[in-house]
Amino acid sequence: MNDIDIDHLRQWIGKEQVAQDMLSSRHARLMAATLELDQTRFTDGAPLPPLWHWLYFLEGLPPSQLGPDSHPARGSFLPPVPLQNRMWAGGQLEFDGELTLGLPAEKRSCVSDVVHKRGRSGNLVFVTVRHEIHQLGRCVVSERHDIVFKEAGGPARRQSAEALGLPSAHYTETIRPDATTLFRYSALTFNGHRIHYDQAYCREAEGYPDLVVHGPLNATLLAGIARRVRGAPLRHFSYRGLSPAIVGQDIQLSAAADAVIPGRLLLWAALPGGDIAMHASAEY
Repeated sequence: MNDIDIDHLRQWIGKEQVAQDMLSSRHARLMAATLELDQTRFTDGAPLPPLWHWLYFLEGLPPSQLGPDSHPARGSFLPPVPLQNRMWAGGQLEFDGELTLGLPAEKRSCVSDVVHKRGRSGNLVFVTVRHEIHQLGRCVVSERHDIVFKEAGGPARRQSAEALGLPSAHYTETIRPDATTLFRYSALTFNGHRIHYDQAYCREAEGYPDLVVHGPLNATLLAGIARRVRGAPLRHFSYRGLSPAIVGQDIQLSAAADAVIPGRLLLWAALPGGDIAMHASAEY
């Protein structure tokens, strides 16, 4: 059992970092190729699709500054949480327009909270990071990123569409990410996390049956559906990961109008057997 010194970890609250990058249209075209989209749409001056800003502002650390999972070693920007599994748990984004390809941008990040809880799988530490993406002198994207650290081998939380009260889908499409998809997305986001490419590490160190599909990739696919279904830029998008999606499985991506909040779209990624990998909502 890991001892959690939450007072020590909370000393990271307020830690900041800033990064600049050029929103390269070539990088966007490589992402389009990964998702089998028309690459000719992604030229300088074109809008960047929602959540594709995760392709930029990448931290290129040398191997000596990586942890055992090949993520950046903890204790620099993120607190040194002594729990093995790190997951991209969810988040919320507000859009004041769309980012533009071919122009520079700046990302400002700050650790805003660190919380310790105990769940079915043991100790959990939630780290909240706030990001702002600025371009042409204004904040275009405001983001809350939720990261959860947990002990290895604990049972995954499973919820069905019925348990979540999701309506019948108005739109669906099915994808099956393979190892090449995961490799390309890891390369495009410079994500070294070994759960996406190292089968032995997945099974022996973190307790997954096979390679894990990136949470941000699932979120990006759902945001893309939200953009296409309504044909309008997003103003708000929130998402929450519930169960890991494993390579080689079909993932059914669905959307339906929210009967409670007019104009809101509900989205979800369902696994074989009906478990929900990710639940999301979009507003315009």
